[in-house]
Amino acid sequence: MPPPLLLRAPCRPRVATAAATGTGGVGGGARHARPPPRRRQRGKPRFSRQSAIKKSFNQEQVVFSTPVPPDPSVAVIGGGASGLACAAALAARGVRAVVFDTGMHGLGGRMATRTVAGDEQQLVFDHAAQFFTASDERFQKLVDQWIDKGFVREWTGLIGELEVGGHFRTIHSSTPRYIGVNGMRPLADEILPESDLIEVVRPCWISKLEPFNGLWRLFENEKPRGQYDAIVIAHNGKCASHLLSTSGLPLLTRQMKRLNLSSVWALLAAFQDPLPVPQNYSYGTFEGAFVRDVDSLSWMANNSQKLFPLQTGRPECWTFFSTAAYGKRNKVPQVAYLSKLFGIFLLLYHLVA
Repeated sequence: MPPPLLLRAPCRPRVATAAATGTGGVGGGARHARPPPRRRQRGKPRFSRQSAIKKSFNQEQVVFSTPVPPDPSVAVIGGGASGLACAAALAARGVRAVVFDTGMHGLGGRMATRTVAGDEQQLVFDHAAQFFTASDERFQKLVDQWIDKGFVREWTGLIGELEVGGHFRTIHSSTPRYIGVNGMRPLADEILPESDLIEVVRPCWISKLEPFNGLWRLFENEKPRGQYDAIVIAHNGKCASHLLSTSGLPLLTRQMKRLNLSSVWALLAAFQDPLPVPQNYSYGTFEGAFVRDVDSLSWMANNSQKLFPLQTGRPECWTFFSTAAYGKRNKVPQVAYLSKLFGIFLLLYHLVA
């Protein structure tokens, strides 16, 4: 997840980075599952988007003549992990924040959980982000607080790589993988504290921002959505690029266009009997697997084992992600979703046979 962008309106430099949440792991929707990178041969230095964006921050500023007031108001565009963590941190420092999010059913962005009524028990699926990691010490402290409150725990289940024919190889990671205790969406609901300093506006799609008289004005399809001393863009690259196009920051806008997204398919399937997946005889049955050498499938995870490891007799609820290449080849209208997903489902037999 890219770090949110903070656009400020004081006399000093007007643009700075806000702390990233350090979120990682397997995402749904626009990002596809990726295992740890394999060793590369030395070659030319790779382009660093973060370095390029930081350079643009240093080169390009929006200058206002009006100083920031002692009680600034901040608009946070995006109610995913980064945006929510930012709003919570602002409130802890006594700063008012308004979170704008497009979610129809709730906050969270890719921290998404789907609950379906079953015959006897609810079927629970994390259908976007499968877990997250903390690479930033500040975010790790926040995660530790969530653990103490019972919102988060480390995912210690078996994760590895799965190949056609059923060969499974365990991936040992020194970086803890974290999950919401009852799913990713319930965690999103717990991140924001009960505070008069935080307001949530949803569903709302901020389509434009522009500097005006020392403030930032926001619009939703030409409808005014208020004026703020600072703007935090905690959104994906495409939306961030669109918003910045009216901000008077052409260099940053150009860098945001480099943050390409990929569409993937997500299949949620429940099985009354356990799926006959391969086992690692030293560790048991895997809970998550990066799929190798299949151009249509990249990830599969057993939500029931991940979220409810001590409960028996539950249906197995699995999440499957396609590869980005498959998603690109098979973009279809919503009415054709089922036939395409059925094609992904058939691939499972090649993996567990």
